[in-house]
Amino acid sequence: MKKSLLVLLGMMMILWLAACGGDEGSEETGGDTDEDATEETTDDNASEEEEEASGEDVTLRIAWWGSQPRHDYTLEVIEMYEEANPGVTIEPEYASWDDYWQKLAPQAAANELPDILAMDLSYLSQYADNGQLADLNPFLGNQIDVENISEDVVNGGTVGDGIYGFNLGVNAVGFHYNPELLAEAGIDEIPEDWTWEDYQEMSQKAVDAGVFFDTGFQADVFFNYFLRQNGKRLYAEDGSGLGYEDDQLFVDFFSMVQGQVEKEATPTPDYLAQLAGPEDDPTVKGEGIGIFQWSNQFVGLEDISEHEFDMAPMPGPNVADGLFLKPSMFFSVSENSEAKEEAAKFISYFVNDIEANKLILGDRGVPVSSVVKEALKEEVSASQAEVFEYIEWVEENSSEMGAADPAGAGEIIELLSNLSEQIAYGEITPEDAAEHFRTQAGSILGN
Repeated sequence: MKKSLLVLLGMMMILWLAACGGDEGSEETGGDTDEDATEETTDDNASEEEEEASGEDVTLRIAWWGSQPRHDYTLEVIEMYEEANPGVTIEPEYASWDDYWQKLAPQAAANELPDILAMDLSYLSQYADNGQLADLNPFLGNQIDVENISEDVVNGGTVGDGIYGFNLGVNAVGFHYNPELLAEAGIDEIPEDWTWEDYQEMSQKAVDAGVFFDTGFQADVFFNYFLRQNGKRLYAEDGSGLGYEDDQLFVDFFSMVQGQVEKEATPTPDYLAQLAGPEDDPTVKGEGIGIFQWSNQFVGLEDISEHEFDMAPMPGPNVADGLFLKPSMFFSVSENSEAKEEAAKFISYFVNDIEANKLILGDRGVPVSSVVKEALKEEVSASQAEVFEYIEWVEENSSEMGAADPAGAGEIIELLSNLSEQIAYGEITPEDAAEHFRTQAGSILGN
């Protein structure tokens, strides 16, 4: 019996050891305990969640101003981008110039600006200084491809130490005129080196022929050109005040403007106020020789007119000092955006994609990418090609733009426009207007 008991105990010991060995074997060959299985399931779920997060759909809001053709092609570009980027949805918001800024102001106050918003040079500093726009420097060379875009163009959106708007195209001012009407006024051509004295002499010939020579000047734009010709500019570099000290410059320019109206070379403000739209402009109707305006407006001028036009540079002297390549407009990214990188990627697509720019066709200024510009030369109309050619000339005959317009520039523009109109009406002398402008502008910029 003792022997049998020992055998039985021995067998039980073997079975027990075998059971223990089985547990060890399952661990070594990857067998799971209940606790291990739970941990691996948790890890798998976390991995899946990370994958889902990285591929998460993104919705961007984008806002711009403009006419219906601009709205139409921008919507097409958005559709193209969404097709190429299935996880991205872009919600458009667009309006006319005046309505755009009226809508933007309360959105800015509520920190609800669109992720991507069109920005003008006159307002860039205001929104940047208020902390409402994101600095784009971290995205340059990363989400925004700048390989084929010059540094000067990229820096066009600089405010202080940051870049708060990405330049979508460049413009330059010039004179867009009807060569047939010019010849009827007894003027063979407008030479590249014409002067303000030539301008006034040609204007008199137009009056003698019974037509307007031009439709006047947008006060802030062309007074600034005149100041730059004389080594000054409208705003001080730091935006703290005006950029010129001698009010005689104001008097000289606006006395010339007043003289043009008085001799009927330029329409009166009353006449211009009664125009229903661009199609009623005397130059469009063949009643005026030309228009001083930005280069990206040239195509529109030909589109709405039955006449063909040529482009001339601004009157001299010192044209290269006066001219500069102006960013036609910017795309900015709002500081409140939660998808800044995705917003930056769309901006890069907008300025660098050739197929997209075959729709845009320089409407927002001559393309900033050298590759895109070259690719479009065979795509654009004859009038757009003329704009490209003019901008190439300006690139060789201009100077740096300088700092962006300061905060408060919108008020300055309105003030100067009102004073210019009062001078044209004869309600105030250029001398008194110069003094009034300095006082009021100093107050606006000082604040």
